[in-house]
Amino acid sequence: MAKRVVDVLVPVAVDQAYSYRMPDGLEASPGDLVTVPLGTRKATGVVWGEGSARPGLDNRLKDIAAKLDIPPLKDELRKFIDWVSGYTLNPRGTVLRMAMRMGEKLGPERGRVGVRLGSTPPKRVTAARTRVLAIFADGLTRTKSEAASEAGVSTGVIDGLIDDGALETVVLPPEPLAGIPDPDYLAPDFTPDQRAAADAMRETVAKGGYSATLIDGVTGSGKTEVYFEAVAENIRRKRQTLILMPEIALTAQFLSRFAERFGVQAAEWHSQLSPRRRARTWSAVAENEVPVIVGARSALFLPYADLGLIVIDEEHDPAYKQEEGAHYHARDMAVVRASIAQIPIILSSATPSVESEVNARRGRYKRLHLPERFGGQSLPSIEAIDLTKEGPPRGRFISPRLAEAVKIALERGEQALLFLNRRGFAPLTLCRACGFRLHCPDCDAWLVDHRFKKKLVCHHCGFSTPYPKECPQCHATESFMPVGPGVERLQQEAAVLFPGKRIMVLSSDLADTVEKLRKELDDIAQGRVDIVIGTQLVAKGHHFPKLNLVGVVDADLGLGNGDPRAAERTFQLLHQVVGRAGREAGRGHGFLQTHQPEHPVMRALIVGDREAFYSSEIVLREAASYPPFGRLASLVISAANRHAAEGYARQLASAAPRHDDVRVLGPAEAPVAVVRGRHRFRLLVKSPRAFDLSGYLRQWLSGGPKARGSIKLDVDIDPQSFF
Repeated sequence: MAKRVVDVLVPVAVDQAYSYRMPDGLEASPGDLVTVPLGTRKATGVVWGEGSARPGLDNRLKDIAAKLDIPPLKDELRKFIDWVSGYTLNPRGTVLRMAMRMGEKLGPERGRVGVRLGSTPPKRVTAARTRVLAIFADGLTRTKSEAASEAGVSTGVIDGLIDDGALETVVLPPEPLAGIPDPDYLAPDFTPDQRAAADAMRETVAKGGYSATLIDGVTGSGKTEVYFEAVAENIRRKRQTLILMPEIALTAQFLSRFAERFGVQAAEWHSQLSPRRRARTWSAVAENEVPVIVGARSALFLPYADLGLIVIDEEHDPAYKQEEGAHYHARDMAVVRASIAQIPIILSSATPSVESEVNARRGRYKRLHLPERFGGQSLPSIEAIDLTKEGPPRGRFISPRLAEAVKIALERGEQALLFLNRRGFAPLTLCRACGFRLHCPDCDAWLVDHRFKKKLVCHHCGFSTPYPKECPQCHATESFMPVGPGVERLQQEAAVLFPGKRIMVLSSDLADTVEKLRKELDDIAQGRVDIVIGTQLVAKGHHFPKLNLVGVVDADLGLGNGDPRAAERTFQLLHQVVGRAGREAGRGHGFLQTHQPEHPVMRALIVGDREAFYSSEIVLREAASYPPFGRLASLVISAANRHAAEGYARQLASAAPRHDDVRVLGPAEAPVAVVRGRHRFRLLVKSPRAFDLSGYLRQWLSGGPKARGSIKLDVDIDPQSFF
C-alpha cells in the first residue's frame, strides 16, 4: 500500500512546497510542524496540505523525520502567509520564515533555582549569616540574588549556608512572560467625546467579526486610553490582542502606560529579545499563555492561538514598511490578517495616512474623532520664522527669535525641544582648499560627519572611517570643513547659546541599545534634561510632561526630494513633533524655521487647518493616479557593473506585457545610483487601483529575462521609499 504523501513548506526562499512521505506510525495534519530532510541537512517545515505521488517517483520521495510537539500553525495564519506571498511576490517560504522566528531555543525553559530555610542549624554564626536567616524566617522562597540583596550580603554567604544545610535549594517554575491583565484595574476618567469613542470600541469588540476603525484624534487626545477600552473588552472575552508599534523605542513608555491601566505589563516582541526569550514568547503566544503582545511589525506573523483584536498605533508611520528582504507594509497586511481572521482592527493616529483618510471618507473604515486633548489642555500655537527675513547669524542655525523663545521657556522651568531630522554633526564635509567632497567609496552618497563617534559615516551602507589627515585630492592639511547642520552640531550651538543647561541629543545612531534609549527617554520625562535635540525619534508618541516649546530648525528638509509622499510625510512629521509640546501643564508653542512660509504644508500647520491639507493632497493624488487611487510597483535592478544593471533593466522593460491599464516608466538610474558597490536602475509600474498588478508582474517576470550572475532584481509592491 502506497504511503500517504503530504506537501511541506520550508522557511527558505522558494515558493513551492515539497512532497514527503508519511512514515508508518506517524500522523500529521495541515499546520503541524515537522522535521524533514532538505538536501544534506534537516529543516523544520510546516505541513501545508495533502500531496500526491507522481507515477514512478514515489520511491524517490523522502520520509518526514519527526513531528514536533508544538501547536500547529492555524488555518488562518497559513491563509495569511499565502495571501502575503501572492500580493507582495515574496516566495511563500520567505513569508513562512517570518512566522517561524522562534530560534533554536524551543522546549522547556531552564528552571530557576530558589532558596528557602533548611532544617540544619549553621555550623558557625556571623552577623551576615544572622541577617540572611532572619529574612528567611517568613518561610518564603527567594532566588539567591534576591536574598543577598535583601540581607545586604554577597551570594557567597548564601552559598555557605546552603553548604551547611541551613538553607536548601528548590527548582522554581519559569518566570511568567507577563501577568494576566485586569480589564477593570484602573478605568480612566473620560470626557464625553472620549467616553462615546470608548463605548463604541467596546461594542465593536463585543460584536466581533471583521471591521476597521480609525481613531483620529489630535496629539494628546487620549487615543491610547480609548483603544485600551477595546483591549479591555477583548481581555474579558479571553482572546488575544496584538498591539503593533512602529519603533522598538516606543515600547518602554507604552508598556508603562499599559501597566498603569491593566496592573501588569504586556509581553513584548521585537528584534532585540534574547534568543531564549524569543523562543519562550513564540511558544507562549502559540499556546495561548499571553493575552496581549506589544510588538514591532514582525509580531504580525506570530502564531496566535486565538487572536481577537489588532491595534495599529501611529498607523501613518513609515517604519511599518519593511524595506529590507521581504517587502511588505505591516499596516496594510494587518488589515488583511484581520479580514482573514474575521476580527476587528483599530488604526490610531493624529495624522492618518492619506490611504486611511480616504478609506474613512469613503466609509470603508469607521472613524472615531477626538477633537480635544486629554485633560482639557490646549493645542500648541504654531508660528513660522521666515529664514529669508530673520535667519540666524552666519555659521549658526538657530534664529534669534527661536533662541529667545527657548531662553524664556527655560527661565520658566520648562523643557525645550530643537528638532532636526538629520543625524550626525554635518551632512557634508568638504575641503576648503580645493572643494573636494568626502564621499562613500561604495555608495553614491556623501559621508556624514559624526563628531561624537569621531568618524565619517555612510548612512546607506554603514561604511565608516576616521577623518583623513589630509585632503585626498590636493593634500592640504586641516582643510576640511563641515557644511550644514546635524543634531550634533546643534548641540554644540545650543551649549554656546544656553550655557550651563542640561542638553541631550536623542538620535537612533547614538542610542546603541534599547535599554540606553529607554533611560534617555525616562530622563527627559522626569525633567532631568533642559533641552532635547532630536531627530524623528522624538516625534513618535512620547509624552514629556515639562516640554512646552518645540523649535523645528529646518522645516523644509523633507519637501525637496521628489517623493510623491513628501508633502504628506513632512506634514505628519512636523505635526507630530510640535504635538509633543504642552501636553500636561502650560501652553505649548511651536516654531517652524522655513524658507517657504507660504508652502501649503506650512500654512496648514500654522493655521491648524488639517482638513484643508488632506483635501488638497487627496485631489493631487487622484489627479496623478497615485495611491490610494492607483497602484505602484518598483523594480530595482542592481549589479556590480553599471552596464550590466542598465542592460538587464532595458531587457526587462522590453519584455513587459502590453496592457492599456499599465504604464511602465524607465528604466532610469535610481536617485542613489550606487549602494554598497552595486549600481542601481529603477522601473516604476503604474496601474489603476482595481487592476491586479501583482498578477501582471508575476506573468511579466515569469516570461521575462532571468537575472543572472551579479544581477539582482528587487520587487516592491506599494513602495514607500524612492531613493
